[in-house]
This record gives sequence, C-alpha cells and structure tokens, in this order.
Amino acid sequence: MKNQSPSVKITAMILAVIVFIFLISLFVYFRANPSQTVDVTGNSQIKVLPDELGIYFNVQTLADTAKEANNENSRIIDNTIAELMKMGIERKDITTQNYNVYPEYDYGEDGRELIGYRATHQLKIELEEKDFDLAGSVIDAGVDAGALISYINFELSFEKQNEYKNKALEEATLNARSKAEGIASGLGRDLGRIVSVSTSDFGYNPWLVYASRGVMEDVALAKEEVANIQPGEQTVTGTVSVVYALK
Repeated sequence: MKNQSPSVKITAMILAVIVFIFLISLFVYFRANPSQTVDVTGNSQIKVLPDELGIYFNVQTLADTAKEANNENSRIIDNTIAELMKMGIERKDITTQNYNVYPEYDYGEDGRELIGYRATHQLKIELEEKDFDLAGSVIDAGVDAGALISYINFELSFEKQNEYKNKALEEATLNARSKAEGIASGLGRDLGRIVSVSTSDFGYNPWLVYASRGVMEDVALAKEEVANIQPGEQTVTGTVSVVYALK
C-alpha cells in the first residue's frame, strides 16, 4: 500500500479538526440552550346523575367452630338471596363484596380466651334507576331473612363510569392543551410535539345515602332516608398532565 501524499494527510487533519470544532459547538450550544418544554395540568369537572342504588347487607354469625359459623352464615345468605329473587331481583344484581371467617377472643387479666369463630359476609344489591322505588322492600326482605343493613349509596354503573371517565379525561386533555397554548403564546413560541402524558384517572366516589348507626331503629331510618332523598347531580373530575416541547 502506497503512502498517502502530504496533501491528503493535511486535508484529513483539517476535516478532523472541523468535525471536532462542530461537535464542541453543538455541545456548547445545547448546554447554553437546553431543550425547552412546558408542563401543564388539565382539569375537568362533569355534572352527572347516578343511575344505580347500591344496598349493602352484612351477615355476621358466631359459633364454636369455623365450620359451624360458616354454615350458619351461608344459611342466612341463601335465605336472603332467595327472598330477594322472589321479589324480582336478578341473581346477577346480588354480589358478594367481602367474606371472612376468623377466631374471636375475649381479652381479660389472664390473657386472651377463644370464644368462638365469627363469619362475616357482605352482600351488595344493585338497583337500576327504574327500580329505585323497590329499595324499601329490598331492605325488608334482607332484614327479615337475617341480614343487617350496612349502608346505602347512589352510584354509577360500570358502563356509566367508563362513559364519564372517557369524557372527563378528554375534557381535561383539551384543558391542558389550551393552557399550554396560552403559555407558548405569551412566550412568543409555538407548541411542538408531546413529550409525555400522564393521568391520575378521574375522581369518582359513591354518594352515601345512609350508614348504619348500630341501633334498633336502623331499618326504619334506612327506609326513611331512601324514600326522602332523591339523587341529585354530583361532580366527577378528570386530571391529565402533559409535557409539550416548545418551538
């Protein structure tokens, strides 16, 4: 292989120096002019009407053994479900929310003493809007079968939750973009690409109608509350955070 001429070597060195200077210039430029972004949070509030009434029953049984407590609890639950279905409540609208069996102790000066096993079972009865007037009869049926009224909520069905979630997040996203455009305009810049998006989903909590006071009058109080309180508009919220690049 022939040796390169001096002129070729010089040209190669000059090119290397130019590339080196160019890279140094880029480094200095980006250090002095970092990529600029705007970070905004969009919010939305939507007024909605609940389309479901949730009635929650609690069944508690105490027995000498876990099996006996479970069997007695199951008997009451089966009777409760049977009575509810007799009045037209569909089985799919009766769901178990929680079930547990655990030892119960009496604590005294000599330590703890096992007094038996307690089984607890929580049922939820879902009533559609057209069946809200059945709430009093549902309460009577559950209590007559041996269940205890726990609490009652106005709620959004799963379908409505998804519908309002999409709407709330869409409006929150539009709100975020509007804020970002205002900031960019004030800076004399334009919005560039979206760098990142994050969401805290949407805010929704059931609206409590009644909660047990632990008194003999619970059933009457629950029926009175449900009869007198009509579902009103409630607010669900959406929050979205977006980072835009500035041009």
